[in-house]
Amino acid sequence: MEACLREKALSILQASLKGADPKLCVKRFLKFENGYISAGNFRKRLDQIKRIIVAGAGKASALMAQATEEILEDRIDQGIVIAKEGSGVPLEKIKLLFGGHPFPDENGAKGTQEILQMLSEADSNDLVIFLLSGGGSALLVSPVDGVSLKDKKRMVQLLIECGANIDEMNTIRKHISKVKGGRLAKIAYPAQSVSLILSDVIGDRLDSIASGPTAPDPTTFDDCFEILNRYKLFSKLPKSIKRFLGKNKDNQENETHKPGDMVFEKVENVIVGSNLLALEEAEKKAKKLGFNTLLLSSTVSGNTTEAAIEHASLAREIREGLKNPAPPVCLISGGETTVEIKGNGKGGRNQEFVLVSAIHIQGLKDVVISSMNTDGIDGPTDAAGAICDGTTVSRANKLNMNPKDYLKRNDSYYFFEKLGDLIKTGPTNTNVMDIHLILVG
Repeated sequence: MEACLREKALSILQASLKGADPKLCVKRFLKFENGYISAGNFRKRLDQIKRIIVAGAGKASALMAQATEEILEDRIDQGIVIAKEGSGVPLEKIKLLFGGHPFPDENGAKGTQEILQMLSEADSNDLVIFLLSGGGSALLVSPVDGVSLKDKKRMVQLLIECGANIDEMNTIRKHISKVKGGRLAKIAYPAQSVSLILSDVIGDRLDSIASGPTAPDPTTFDDCFEILNRYKLFSKLPKSIKRFLGKNKDNQENETHKPGDMVFEKVENVIVGSNLLALEEAEKKAKKLGFNTLLLSSTVSGNTTEAAIEHASLAREIREGLKNPAPPVCLISGGETTVEIKGNGKGGRNQEFVLVSAIHIQGLKDVVISSMNTDGIDGPTDAAGAICDGTTVSRANKLNMNPKDYLKRNDSYYFFEKLGDLIKTGPTNTNVMDIHLILVG
């Protein structure tokens, strides 16, 4: 039964990626019909637009650009998008560049400068179409004057290591950037802007996806200090960042652009894809496979271990007949948890989620738990996630592997590699956070 459930879990995970397909997401919202271009609440005749300019960044930006070309064809005058290395697709009108992720690099910085130069030439008769997705925070990179790329990378590393969530990380990123926190929209102004956005954050918050380059930012320098003090990070920051933040703590001059700024009167932000869409595709597949389904949440967040224990407890209660629905059941959830790194092992939040789950469903029959990142890359590994069942711990023990020792070292990758239980999809060129599955036969 476990082998059958595993096979079905993997097919459900694969189906979930349909809801995160960047091309399908763009084509649902961007239309060119009867001489009009439309997206969201924006609609304008093509003959009233002087130039169409495309700019973007993110793991899905290459495929989003391809879809945009297929819709608008030769009506695009100029364009540049920055994607992660390895996500290249053929483009004709839009220039495709590559940058570093999760840490920004010089290629991303050079590409960003090209985008800024292109946008600075836009005028009030132009239409700028922004294509933004998860990963844009690293790929679209232009630190404020006085802060080097090296110092910014060090700051990102510190935030990752302390377990800061994506909103907290982006709050600080926005305040040391020339392009985040609505600043990219400001550079394109007075052109009309339409942003097509593939969400990779809890609640689809516009100000947090790719650090909100075209959205108003409600966060402040005070919020940056609150986050840094909570994690006791301020003293560890590079001097240039400490100097800049300290100088601007009580100074509004370098604040990000806030709600009500006139810049946003000419910006239409449209969410074209999200974690919820991926979960709904997973649910459709699970129903076709004969499961009673329950879509738990698309906003799972917080500590990875705590989230995994809650999911494992649900599995146990259903298996023991203490909670509905009755088996066969597929519970589906999504979101993005955080791992506090205490060991020197290798892994990612999805693999750690499954390792914790394996420990807590030990001995349960006909139960499978799996988790994967929709971008196909979980942490600094080549795996999207992992899968376990009630026999995982006993199989590990036979190989003289103690799951708790691997967990203590944050070494989930090597644990599941030795068991053959890693999920490897390769890069998917999209990103709408994580998918968690519980199957009870």
